[in-house]
Amino acid sequence: MYDPDELDEEQRERQLRKKLNEMYLIEFHFLVDSCFRRRFKEFCKKMERVAKHHRFHLEFDIPYRDLGFHGVPNREMVLIQPTVRCLVNLTETPFFLVELDRVEHIHFERCTFRSKNFDMIIILQNFDVLPLSINAVPMNELDAIQEWLTDCSITYTAGQASMSWKSVMNLVKGDPRFYEETDEHGESKPAGWQFLQADDNHDGNEEEDDGDEDYSAGDDDDEDEDEEDEDEEEDDEEDVNGDDDEVGV
Repeated sequence: MYDPDELDEEQRERQLRKKLNEMYLIEFHFLVDSCFRRRFKEFCKKMERVAKHHRFHLEFDIPYRDLGFHGVPNREMVLIQPTVRCLVNLTETPFFLVELDRVEHIHFERCTFRSKNFDMIIILQNFDVLPLSINAVPMNELDAIQEWLTDCSITYTAGQASMSWKSVMNLVKGDPRFYEETDEHGESKPAGWQFLQADDNHDGNEEEDDGDEDYSAGDDDDEDEDEEDEDEEEDDEEDVNGDDDEVGV
């Protein structure tokens, strides 16, 4: 026999069991995570003591999750996190690790107001090694990355175009006055990596100049049309005056 009250009671019991199971799982994962973290910290401290006992220097570094950002260093989108001395992703293979002491400069490619993401190019101090790239970084994370680089005293530039980095590195290696403000002839030039941003600004200025030329050309056409209209009005007035003279005679 159909009993609405009994069905409602069963429904409430199922919902209560589901809620209790969810709370249990959350608490279980929290305890496991806390236990793992505590045991891992103990393991790190033991390893540091053993290394110190054998006169080795070993120090574990902890990633700063709050400073992390998403990008594609290899094949898929991952969370990349800074540490005190490195920039790493250790959750997906192949692992990504860059020592900050070996970073020379950072350049951001495809930085425009319309872009949803950009590419982060990591130039190493060893110019014989091609720069590393982290692709498809969300544009809303750019400010936080730049602030972190400033705190780390790492220089950076940004541009709209994608660079051929093999050619760029060959150019840099072949320039003995790369970090100077003048070239071998004494003429001024951007010092160091500022040429990456200078080239981009130069392209933007050229586009603005083209726009000014188009505007000027349009103004000239309008002026020519106005002069033609004035000439036609003067001719019409002369014709009317001539007709009046004939009538008077």
